Amino acid sequence: MSKEGRPEIPSGIHAIAKPVGFTCNMRCDYCFYLEKENLYPGKKDFGMPEEVLRTFIKNYIKSQQTPEVEFVWQGGEPTLRGIDFFQKALQYQKRYRASKTIRNFIQTNGTLLTDEWCNFLKQNEFLVGLSLDGPEDIHDQYRHNRAGQPTFDAVMRGMRLLKKWGVEFNVLACVARETAYRPLDVYRFFKEQEVAFIQFTPLVERMPDQRAAEYALHFASPPSREAAEDTTRITSWTVEAEKYGDFLIAIFDEWVRQDVGKVFVMNFEWALNAAFGIGSPICLFSQQCGRAVAVEHNGDVYACDHYVYPEYRLGNLGCDDLASMVQSSLNSGFGPHKEHTLLSCCRECEALKACWGGCPKHRFIRSPQGQPGLNYLCAGYKKLFKHSAKYMIAFRKLIELGLEPALIMQAIGRPLVIPPSKSTGHQQVVLWIK
Repeated sequence: MSKEGRPEIPSGIHAIAKPVGFTCNMRCDYCFYLEKENLYPGKKDFGMPEEVLRTFIKNYIKSQQTPEVEFVWQGGEPTLRGIDFFQKALQYQKRYRASKTIRNFIQTNGTLLTDEWCNFLKQNEFLVGLSLDGPEDIHDQYRHNRAGQPTFDAVMRGMRLLKKWGVEFNVLACVARETAYRPLDVYRFFKEQEVAFIQFTPLVERMPDQRAAEYALHFASPPSREAAEDTTRITSWTVEAEKYGDFLIAIFDEWVRQDVGKVFVMNFEWALNAAFGIGSPICLFSQQCGRAVAVEHNGDVYACDHYVYPEYRLGNLGCDDLASMVQSSLNSGFGPHKEHTLLSCCRECEALKACWGGCPKHRFIRSPQGQPGLNYLCAGYKKLFKHSAKYMIAFRKLIELGLEPALIMQAIGRPLVIPPSKSTGHQQVVLWIK
């Protein structure tokens, strides 16, 4: 225990804050957060009050055992809360930061960005995550505004403003069923737009069964246990598992030959982490989860952004300590459950340390041995990890020698002779990826 009597958290807590809850100016077909309105029946204002903001910032900084604290503002659409709200957030961060370094990240659909917004984001060094699924026809298939109209032009206008003001940003692209059949159209579009940082997120959602659906009308509960192995209710936009792997492989093959050092695909960065034996920076591929919580507009804290359901509510910042809530979640088994429930086929898989069974929410199919609880995307993940393995070995070798990873592009299909170096102490190395 710490001197203050709070539980010691050996590694950092990651909190995703919802300044406007589920409220959004868009109505994307695949959004899993719109249903959260059911958690607060009759309520009309979902803006985070200033007192909740202050309490959250003070509690979050106090609870962190790391020298750096990352604030992630998400939604809904967080820019609906207005610049004044975030200016107050910065003031409270300055008041309570002590000696810690504070960083701010905001995830936005980009449609409400203005010169004023971008100036604010630039001046205060916010990193922006921009939701953009690809070329116009791909993006507009599922991402509509509240009137059902396409949003591509508005998002692109927002991206141009970010570039104009020099705001650092990356793109979060959701991969739907149809998207997976057009990997290079998507990737080349982002290259044409000079997007340097991209993350490809697979869409995997199921409709609840009838019993859970009735419950969800009032409590927004996840599908019942009886539906845990049922794939018949997968939504029409859910990506096919193997096609998601094929999608990433097609992009990887072009990236590794042409764009290393120029374009950074987070999915490949995570695979490289695994090759080095470094723990994943995201909960998705971590050995355990449970330290990434969601903070709702009213201060309610949930065990995970994908588990914002009544049974996973940990408490409220108005009366509970964040570190204590996280520790209680871990003690209950929410995080360790991910590792403890791994199937035998996962434990014996050569890709185990690259994915650790993926997100528990997606473990709803049977293994080849008939065991329930395999990740729906397993086949796709395994394809990618197997295909990229030899390249990851080469990346690791280059980095260990203190050389630029981009040299890998010269070693594909032909030998690359790396002469001896006195500065690094290595002998001549021949790198050849056949």
